Order: sequence, then C-alpha cells, then structure tokens
Amino acid sequence: MEWTGARYADTPTAEVHTWIAAAPAQVWKLVSDIELMPRMSSELRSVEWLDGGSGPALGARFVGRSKHDAFGEWSTTSHIVEYEPPRRLAWAVEDPQHPTAVWRFTLEPQDGGTLLREWMQMGPGRSGLSFAIDRMPEKEQKIVFVRMREFEANMTITLEGFKKLAESDRTPGEASL
Repeated sequence: MEWTGARYADTPTAEVHTWIAAAPAQVWKLVSDIELMPRMSSELRSVEWLDGGSGPALGARFVGRSKHDAFGEWSTTSHIVEYEPPRRLAWAVEDPQHPTAVWRFTLEPQDGGTLLREWMQMGPGRSGLSFAIDRMPEKEQKIVFVRMREFEANMTITLEGFKKLAESDRTPGEASL
C-alpha cells in the first residue's frame, strides 16, 4: 500500500486478490462461511450469527469479536448488505447506512479457477480508530495509513487461507491452516 495521505473522512479502501485453482462454487462455500474467518485472522477471534441465523443472507446479522494489541478487545455487529451466490458477499459494520467499515468478497471465474478479491472501506461512521485520531489529530493521516496497511496484510493472509483450503482435497472442517 502506497502513502495516499488519506484521512478517515476520505473513506479509504484496500483491496487484495488471488487466483485459486478451484471452481467459484467451491471457493464460495469457504468465503460464505463467516464462522471460518477467525481461523485465518490474527485479529478476529470469533463470529456468531444473530437472530437465529446460521449463515449469510441479505439482512442477516452477526457479531464479531476482535482483539488488537493497540486497541484491546471489542465486538461489532455486522449486517449482510450484498449476497449474490456465488459471486459477491459484503457486510457493513454497525450501522448499515453509516458503517464503521464495509467488507466485500467478489469471485470471478478465471482461467479454469477463481479470481477472489477482498475489499474493505474504512468509515464513514466512527470506529475505535476515531478515538485514537481524536487524541492525536495531527497524526491522523499516519494513523489511517498504518491501519490500512494492517488491513491489507491481514486480508492477504485471509485470501491465502482460502486458497490453501480450496486447493486442498479436504473439507473446511477437516482442513488445518
């Protein structure tokens, strides 16, 4: 990620992608299993569907519990805002109309496999990062840049985990990362 000088109000974005030697339907089974993601994340600790849900659907909600050395522990409620199997899955964190972040996976058939992209947008709603910016407004651009680099690095690890699982012969429950 290159320095952009972005501020939080600019709603900066990050995107990573990888090609996976597996059909989109197979990759979709992994990507749409939100409860699998904590296994691939250094920050996300657990996910739990709300309202009796057991998987993604437009409007479905889940709680994610996270931990970061600099920010401590927190939980957020996310809302599925895009659900187009097996092509697109996105959720907005906290308020879907004014989210603290938006996360999206897109899958495209490519060269006999799948091009998987993960994209995220910071803001526009206030998040835990907003409090750090409030304490050090003169460092806002650096705070945003460092956090976006963390997101990009973690997203790369997540996609590598999906790639490893999709290209193995094991099912998600059997596979180890």
